[in-house]
Amino acid sequence: MNSGRNGARLRPRGQTQSGQTREGSSAQRRFSSRSSVLIATLVALTGCSAIKAPVPKDPDALEEYKQANDPYEPLNRKVYNLTMTFDHWALRPVAKAYVWAVPRPVRNSLGNMITTMNEPSVFFNDVGAGKPRRAGDSFVRWCINMSVGIGGLIDVAKMAGYPHHDNDAGMTLANWGIPSGPYLFLPMGPSSIRDGIGYGIDQGLSPWNYVPRGYGLISFNWAYNMMGVVHGRSTHLDELDALQRDALDPYATIRSAYQQQRKAQAEAIKNDNRATVPAWYH
Repeated sequence: MNSGRNGARLRPRGQTQSGQTREGSSAQRRFSSRSSVLIATLVALTGCSAIKAPVPKDPDALEEYKQANDPYEPLNRKVYNLTMTFDHWALRPVAKAYVWAVPRPVRNSLGNMITTMNEPSVFFNDVGAGKPRRAGDSFVRWCINMSVGIGGLIDVAKMAGYPHHDNDAGMTLANWGIPSGPYLFLPMGPSSIRDGIGYGIDQGLSPWNYVPRGYGLISFNWAYNMMGVVHGRSTHLDELDALQRDALDPYATIRSAYQQQRKAQAEAIKNDNRATVPAWYH
């Protein structure tokens, strides 16, 4: 996922005699720029009434409008159409080529590695949500898979009784009682005001965004992110094809599925009140 894999120590470009780079931490710059763009987008969405759908006056239509929680539907649909066009002509073909060229066992191993690499973010969000048992499971998963699991390629932690669980900053904010806000469809997929802000926080929690320039680590970080996008898309090829083919309104179907999933995930985290110490410890 390039020059960093072989362990070769490459001399950083633009290094001064003091050992510091002129350009500073490119990872921090990328995180800052991505967060700034995301925040600017969210501010624009909340402040611009021209992109809002008109509030219906009919009681039944109004109830449906409130249930959808999608006041920015006109703009969201435009972003959705652009995203689906890019997916059709670029991302989907690459994902299909990936499935064709890479054997399933190798894809499973890469998926395990991607999941393991994200465990620090899950851990920090478990701590932030006040769920020490979940945080402990994430920490144990990270330690086991990064060592015995050969950098996460083998999910040994799952075999040992520590299955992966999802968590992110959007769910942490939900656990604090912060409402989701309006539904959004961003270039990275379905989201909301809360989850969009959470995405920016997650970027700050990921240690891979703070790797120093040089030594091949920046190349690894970019390759890891791109691999995550392609691998993630490859796991939903049939589902999205069926959705686009069979759903009367794929946009509304994705919106409904996303909102239901996020609600279920938030409830699962809120209701996870397991004892901090596992039962086998006693």
